[in-house]
Amino acid sequence: MTHQPDILVVGATGTTGRAVGDSLTAAGTRFRAMSRTPQRVTSPLATPVRGDLDDAASVRDALVGVRAAYLVTPSSEAAERQQTLFIDQAMHAGVEHLVLLSQLGADAGSPVRFLRYHGVVEDHASRAGIGLTALRPNLFMQGLLAVAGTVRHTGTLPAPIGSAPVSIIDARDIGDVAARAVVAAHPMGVQTLTGPEALTHAELADRLGTATGQTISFDDVDPRRFEELLTGVLPSWQVAGVLEDYAHYARGEAAEVSPAVPDLLGRPARQFSAFANEHADSFRAS
Repeated sequence: MTHQPDILVVGATGTTGRAVGDSLTAAGTRFRAMSRTPQRVTSPLATPVRGDLDDAASVRDALVGVRAAYLVTPSSEAAERQQTLFIDQAMHAGVEHLVLLSQLGADAGSPVRFLRYHGVVEDHASRAGIGLTALRPNLFMQGLLAVAGTVRHTGTLPAPIGSAPVSIIDARDIGDVAARAVVAAHPMGVQTLTGPEALTHAELADRLGTATGQTISFDDVDPRRFEELLTGVLPSWQVAGVLEDYAHYARGEAAEVSPAVPDLLGRPARQFSAFANEHADSFRAS
């Protein structure tokens, strides 16, 4: 293990973990890719490592010789416990720098479960004394893929959000910032990550329509209807959390546009129009 790379990417086959790995690979940086299914790791610069955040022994093994780690877990009831235990084990292993995926508005006192558990984890990392970069992104563009089937079949983009804008971000920008952070000489503190503009869901629907060449309109659905649409697509605890997130968005609490992505990467954040063009087939009715 001592001859393996000293960077560990947790959740390396998930949305942001894969984006971090892709960015490290593009930069020619070797890393360890931790996953419960390491056979799915495809980067030629990755050393696949089997690790399960509910299996303390596997996490301890994965952390031997690690200097810096990127930490993300699936959004589940276990996330807070898994992340705080990982931080404790990282401290014991001598990890110097933790790059933590958090969320814009993270606060241990929040009524929104995702913001609350992210706030608890950030606080735990700070108290533990580990070098910390906490990335706080907004709604992922890739998150809209969860309702792509509804868009294809109904020609509408549903969400209980009204006219509130959200500074939606491409997960690949998160990956690029995290990859920059995990190789940095010093922790970068709290970084708020957003897209380049705050858009209403009506504007998102319009841009999806332009990309697909079809008419797509925004449907300001009742939260109960939105819950029905997500049930079976996402786990039930996550569905409840998404509903809380959208109530948070609807209150206008996710419209901030941060300069962090262009400042840190030296290029503009990815536009939603580019995402829509790239994924047009996912939203286009057949």
